[in-house]
Amino acid sequence: MPVANPRIKRRLPIGAEVVGEQGVHFRVWGPKRRKVEVVFEQDSNRSFKLTHESDGYFSGICNDARAGDLYRFGLDDGDAQYPDPASRFQPDGPHGPSQIVDDSTFPWTDSQWLGISSHCQVLYEMHVGTFTKEGTWQAAARELGELKEMGITCLEIMPINEFPGRFGWGYDVANQFAPFHHYGTPDDCRHFVDRAHEIGLGVILDLVYNHFGPDGNYLAEFSNSYFNREQKIDWGDPINFDGPDSQPVREFFISNAIYWIVEFHLDGFRYDATQAFFDSSPKHILTEITEAARTVAGKRSLYIVAENEPQHTDLVRTQKDGGSGMDALWNDDFHHSAMVTLTSHNEAYYSGHLGAPQEFISAAKWGYLYQGQHYSWQAKRRGTPAIDLPPVAFVHFLQNHDQIANSARGFRVHQLSSPAAYRAMTGLWLMMPQTPMFFQGQEFATSSPFFYFADHQTTLGKLIGAGRAHELSQFPSIASPKMLRQLQDPCDNATFERSKLDFSERSKAVHAQIYRLHKDLLRLRQSLPGQSHGYQRGQIDGAVLGSDALLLRYFSDGDDWLIVTNFGRDLPLAVSPEPLLAPPADKRWKMILTTEDPLYGGAGAPAPVTEKEGWHLIGRCTSVLKSAPRESAEIKTRIRPMESH
Repeated sequence: MPVANPRIKRRLPIGAEVVGEQGVHFRVWGPKRRKVEVVFEQDSNRSFKLTHESDGYFSGICNDARAGDLYRFGLDDGDAQYPDPASRFQPDGPHGPSQIVDDSTFPWTDSQWLGISSHCQVLYEMHVGTFTKEGTWQAAARELGELKEMGITCLEIMPINEFPGRFGWGYDVANQFAPFHHYGTPDDCRHFVDRAHEIGLGVILDLVYNHFGPDGNYLAEFSNSYFNREQKIDWGDPINFDGPDSQPVREFFISNAIYWIVEFHLDGFRYDATQAFFDSSPKHILTEITEAARTVAGKRSLYIVAENEPQHTDLVRTQKDGGSGMDALWNDDFHHSAMVTLTSHNEAYYSGHLGAPQEFISAAKWGYLYQGQHYSWQAKRRGTPAIDLPPVAFVHFLQNHDQIANSARGFRVHQLSSPAAYRAMTGLWLMMPQTPMFFQGQEFATSSPFFYFADHQTTLGKLIGAGRAHELSQFPSIASPKMLRQLQDPCDNATFERSKLDFSERSKAVHAQIYRLHKDLLRLRQSLPGQSHGYQRGQIDGAVLGSDALLLRYFSDGDDWLIVTNFGRDLPLAVSPEPLLAPPADKRWKMILTTEDPLYGGAGAPAPVTEKEGWHLIGRCTSVLKSAPRESAEIKTRIRPMESH
């Protein structure tokens, strides 16, 4: 007969863990209950009563349980049975039984992998379900070599935690520890990570720790203390990180972060909507989670990113400086300025940005544009000081899952702008010092839209559709009945299917040209001064050259780089009193790349500067120049001191 052994050593404090030949040890926090037993799915008469610990936990070791067994928790003496809150796998979805998983049997090959740092990264946001037609880990793994060859260094995977239905974005989390079963098994996920490491790609996971989804989560059956009912957020009840009985709740999420690092060898995280974490504890939960993850990673370096709408820079400051010790923040400011430039619309939350040249110079030098000024859209101050932070503390993007879907038709950015302007913005974006992030398919200008989709076929589905329409009505251009009729039904399978990529486009016409542009820019980016070891203060500067034109200059002991962008019409600079345009002593500017090269689908562009005629910037173009030695015949005689008479 199975017996309890509370002295068993565990890796994590909750869940079902295989402990060698001894069997499986179960542990769950259920202070709401008097009795918890493990009920095995294969035999309804087979159950195992857990021992009630003094602090609300129930635990015990079952000698005849094995990996692969399906089980639920029976609570008190009722007929209802529930999945394990820390289930490692839900093969039939969040409402089905949990499955015992033994991660120790996976044959990892990445023992020499040392993780990734914040320098020299190029991120790629991926949704596993739409990245390939199959929508599985196995299919996605087959495409990793192409991403590596393109110049991607790290994959940022949208949430994979178990959620209800056949498809979804992953933010309606039901089971934090269980990889979504429609993508494959936990070992399929491990193989994906192992393959990424084999070819030199990092993998970080988007974690949703601020709320759970509206369907399939049963935490409240075990305790009433998981949620904070006093605070309100848009997506449901926030998590109780600092109220009564919050310590086991904190332990749940800390354990989850450790789990993904230890059992899946992930290289870090992207924390979703960190402004929705409410915690007045001496050590904020995000700080504690980040610290725990880095500790268990050991010699492996982790890369941890945060999304934070109010732009709180303490998240990326060290604990010594009162921060949470993360590496980077998503920079919505850059995205909003870029979208205003490309689309000429600055409605709703774009209204605080003009898309003016100075905004891009400031973003390149200082990251956030709003660092405490008044923000008219919210009628309050926004942001915190960031001028002291390095460029790698910010992630810059032209597309991400939210921003593409926050439109009536899910259009990609290249479909909302002229081709030349989009190429010019791409050149500027990838030549800025901040960490760039692609959204899947952006690299070849995919024709696939990206919609919001969630497989809820009940009344909940109708509520979600209505809520989506209400949210997008903040945009006057979408709020009209005619445009609202264009919104896709999030619960329609066709909405999901239309969001899938078609990789055959990589080699077709304009798609191949923009794909080549991205590849060439990423290779060129590797040579920018400061990429390898970080930028020094004063190494980057910029200047406005006209109402639609700007330059960025990288200083490097005379081996300087110049990025010149003009989003307007042709701009002759017969008068150019701007010292940043001048090359270093005895050097000239040599054009390395122009986004109007016919190779990229452009109409052709001469070098923007000549010795005889000076500067002439063609419209809707970014040119990359580098200082080069003058030929001896070009070197002018230096001014000699006046001879005395």
